[in-house]
Amino acid sequence: MYPILTSLLYPILTSITFSLNTLSLAGEGPDSHSDSGKSPSGEPDPETSKPARPHHCAHCGKSFTRFWNLKQHETMHTGEKPFQCSQCGKRRKTYQCSQCGKSFTQLGSLKIHERIHTGEKPYPCSLCGKNFTMLGNLKKHEKIHSGEKPYHCSLCGKSFTQIGSLKTHERMHTGENGKSPSGEPDPETGPSGEPDPKKSPSGEPDPETSKPAGRHHCSLCGKSFTKLQNLRVHERTHRGEKPFHCSQCGKRFTRLENLKQHDRIHRGEKPYHCSHCGKRFRSLGTLTTHERIHTGEMPYHCSHCGESFRWSGSLKTHERTHTQEKPYQCSLCGKRFTELGSLKIHNRIHTGEKPYYCSQCGVNFTWLASLKTHERIHTGERSYHCSHCGKSFSGLVNLKQHERVHTGEKPYQCTLCGKHFTHLGNLKEHERTHTEKSPTNALCAERVLPS
Repeated sequence: MYPILTSLLYPILTSITFSLNTLSLAGEGPDSHSDSGKSPSGEPDPETSKPARPHHCAHCGKSFTRFWNLKQHETMHTGEKPFQCSQCGKRRKTYQCSQCGKSFTQLGSLKIHERIHTGEKPYPCSLCGKNFTMLGNLKKHEKIHSGEKPYHCSLCGKSFTQIGSLKTHERMHTGENGKSPSGEPDPETGPSGEPDPKKSPSGEPDPETSKPAGRHHCSLCGKSFTKLQNLRVHERTHRGEKPFHCSQCGKRFTRLENLKQHDRIHRGEKPYHCSHCGKRFRSLGTLTTHERIHTGEMPYHCSHCGESFRWSGSLKTHERTHTQEKPYQCSLCGKRFTELGSLKIHNRIHTGEKPYYCSQCGVNFTWLASLKTHERIHTGERSYHCSHCGKSFSGLVNLKQHERVHTGEKPYQCTLCGKHFTHLGNLKEHERTHTEKSPTNALCAERVLPS
């Protein structure tokens, strides 16, 4: 009997649902008004034309215009399958992807999903030409060009283009795992603005795959991640695995987004430009970091002395002055350094590398500062002036040495006899009198010896 009732009632219920949705779309429902959202002239009222979203999800707070859309959304949190008959188990028609077999309850969701396989990106950016699979991702991307940052942190006031970036930033305040707000790719959508594969078409986390923040820990270094996929990518750094390689130069990368950024070097593409000075950059993170020069923002603070820094790397280097940590060691002489860059420069002493050469005379130099000082010989520039006598010098070191003539400072002392010298070269020459017997001293000694 139940199957007969079901077959009789199903068309009637479907018709009623369709009629209610049609009335809701037409604005003719019992709670609507014929003049809602319009001015007397019939044009949309700019103050009221944006539809209200009175229905809120109790799980995540997302708002919806229609109650039916809220109910559909809530099934992702509860895992409920409302399209299944409790009597016969028959389910509503689903649409299956012919490529990977994934099923969808809506044909539109299947069409969007299929673009992953076909590579179709029908939504181009009118400013930079970049294409997107979904209209929502294009809208997010366009905020980069407009500078619009509608999402604000309630704790520090910092603004963000995307809500995912705000949520990641807020983890800094709450103590949950998450990267600092340094302009890294949005962890919710990725650097290209494309949707995370762990998300449903509505953009909400998939209840089958999402997990609470910071639940995935690296067994090698203990670092925690909000998503299992991010942990898997991180583990490649320990294994040295770099599965993504550049077709132009063969360079390999751990992450796909790093390869995409690298590709812009070959294409000469710099899609991100500074609204203050017009300088262009290959990645959004580099632009965000650069903008701190104009805004004066220094978001990184030393826990020891309170000094602030623009960049995370500068803070880490500074903190080593408190901890005395020198993690970078020369494999040839054992000397240790606080910065990797300092170790690389030091290695040139052993290798004899001189990467900086003068375009005027071809002389090579180990350090860039030495080249800059040398080039002033050709230009005649003397930027450093003595405050005592006004004499000019091409290099700061030369000025410092000259000023000792006025101050009488002799900072170089002989460890054997205690004599002081103005210049290091003079000390070195003096030390030879202790270690070497010069011919002049030998002749003097012969003259005073008794005959």
